[in-house]
Amino acid sequence: METTHRLAAGDARALPLGSSSVHLVVTSPPYPLVSMWDDGFAVGAPEVAAALANADGALAFETMHQQLDAAWAECARVLVPGGWLAVNIGDAVRTLGGRFQRWPNAARITMAAMRLGLEPMPDLLWRKPTNAPNKFMGSGMLPGGAYVTYEHEYVLLFRAPGVRVQDPGLRRRSAYFWEERNLWFSDLWAGVTGARQARAGGRERSAAFPPELPWRLVQMYSAYGDVVLDPFGGTGTTALAALASGRSSITVERDPSVLAEVPAALREAVPWGRARVAERAEAHRAFVAARTAAGKALAHQNVPHGWPVITRQEAELELWEPDAVGAIAEGVLATHRRFVPPWLV
Repeated sequence: METTHRLAAGDARALPLGSSSVHLVVTSPPYPLVSMWDDGFAVGAPEVAAALANADGALAFETMHQQLDAAWAECARVLVPGGWLAVNIGDAVRTLGGRFQRWPNAARITMAAMRLGLEPMPDLLWRKPTNAPNKFMGSGMLPGGAYVTYEHEYVLLFRAPGVRVQDPGLRRRSAYFWEERNLWFSDLWAGVTGARQARAGGRERSAAFPPELPWRLVQMYSAYGDVVLDPFGGTGTTALAALASGRSSITVERDPSVLAEVPAALREAVPWGRARVAERAEAHRAFVAARTAAGKALAHQNVPHGWPVITRQEAELELWEPDAVGAIAEGVLATHRRFVPPWLV
């Protein structure tokens, strides 16, 4: 199996892609009213800086989101009918003009997506516990003086209107295990730890999400060979997850110094993807052993790998792992091979 991975310097508000050319979008945009993104929003709309200087949070919030609105319109354009958009976003908390308050980024993006005709689906809460000893913000123990500490972000999920046309056999080969379904489709993801905030290009922090987050979304909402887009591509975490999963990817990033870091992520996808596939296989083997020891039968057999499974939909599930990546310029060709469990070698 082969996949392709394209890198493009460009703006999320004017994607260099044809309409109905992408099956899944997984992204995390700049967060309006989170201070590390102020300068970036001000480049696109100088009135942002003036609004912040005047402590006009409402104007700054809306002006920032109007820039994101154009990106969501582009995502809606490039998605195939029935394709999916997954947006990792956190609400902002900030003091402006001496007043502290929350700025609801998730709600604002949801309304923008709905206006574009994208269908909102049940979302996920990604819990990101902090190590801070004080689990509150504010002035202490007096009523009305402290505020809840935010330890979560959202993964907003939207479906493009229409019916997705898929190869039924390829879809069945891309199935996930029953026990994975039960974990991934819970609305609270508490075991996905945050990414190390390494410096990326000229930024003090990369603001990258951990590979496990886009990797799960790729398994849940795409099939082998599909095209996964990240219009706010950053250092390439979504591309890594796509390559590791046997999907093609497109990374669009407007900062060339940040885009230059994506090739490293594509190379890292090979060992990371191999390890992650091995973990899936070992976890399923442990699940089968535990269920068998408890006297609970697994009624079906997986044909490609010979494993017992719970449901008939897992019968054709096939695990593939990345094999190698070619030379990286504006894009790369990756090869993939069927996974062979180490205990059978």
